[in-house]
Order: sequence, then C-alpha cells, then structure tokens
Amino acid sequence: PFFGALGSAIAIIFAVIGASYGTAKSSGAIFATGILKPERVPQNILPTIMAQILSIYGLVTSILISNALVDPLPLYVAFLQLGAGLAVGLTGLTAGFAVGIVGDTGVRASPQQPRLYTGMVLILIFSEVLGLYGVIVGILMLTRSRTGVEACY
Repeated sequence: PFFGALGSAIAIIFAVIGASYGTAKSSGAIFATGILKPERVPQNILPTIMAQILSIYGLVTSILISNALVDPLPLYVAFLQLGAGLAVGLTGLTAGFAVGIVGDTGVRASPQQPRLYTGMVLILIFSEVLGLYGVIVGILMLTRSRTGVEACY
C-alpha cells in the first residue's frame, strides 16, 4: 500500500500548496486595494474562495484513496492510486498558481477599471476548471482500479 499512500499524500499536499499560494497572492492584493476602496473588499474575496476550493479537491481525493487502502493491495491498484494522487495534486498546484496570479492582478486592476472584474471572474473560472479536470481524471482512475483487478502483489 506504499504507492497508494504516496498518492493520497501527494493529492492533499500539492493541492494545499496551490491553494495556499492562490490565497496568499490574492489576499495581498485584497488588502492593498481595500485601503483605497473598502466597499469592494467583499466582492474581491472571490479569488481567495476559489483558491480554497482546490484544497477541497485534494482532500476528497485523498480520502477516496485512503479508504481504498487494504493490506494485500495489488500493484496495479497502488499505481492507479498514485497516478490519481499525482493528477489531482499537480493540477491543483498549477490551478492554484493561476488563481493566485489572476486574482492578484484582477483585484489590483478592478478598482481602477470596474469592467475588468467580469474578465477576472471568467479567467478565474477557467483556472479553477484546470483543477477540476484533475479531479475527474483522478476519480476515473480510482473507479478503474476497483473493477476487474487480478492480484499481482
């Protein structure tokens, strides 16, 4: 079960690193622009919320993998669990970087030109979907690991 546990750890660790980067990067911009226009702070929290959703993706995948860990675990299943963890973790990491950079730039620019907020929201949605793609692939890999497995330890 080593590779399965490694996949579980990778899913949560990389997704949380991406989420924390996105949160830190966009929160700095929220505080900086909140001085000039404090009425826009509730509206500008969106990038921070979207960054935290990425950590939930990693948490769900990590729980799914860890619930499937049994003592005699076939090697095929363990490698699929590792692959699912890598898929979710690395897409969460890259999506977190994208959300952080877009959120930082968008939050700093939207007080000067309010029409940029709509563009920022659309780009944030597309950045978040990158993490969702990893979750979909990870879940497909995990469901595939439960069907028709021949024991090879």
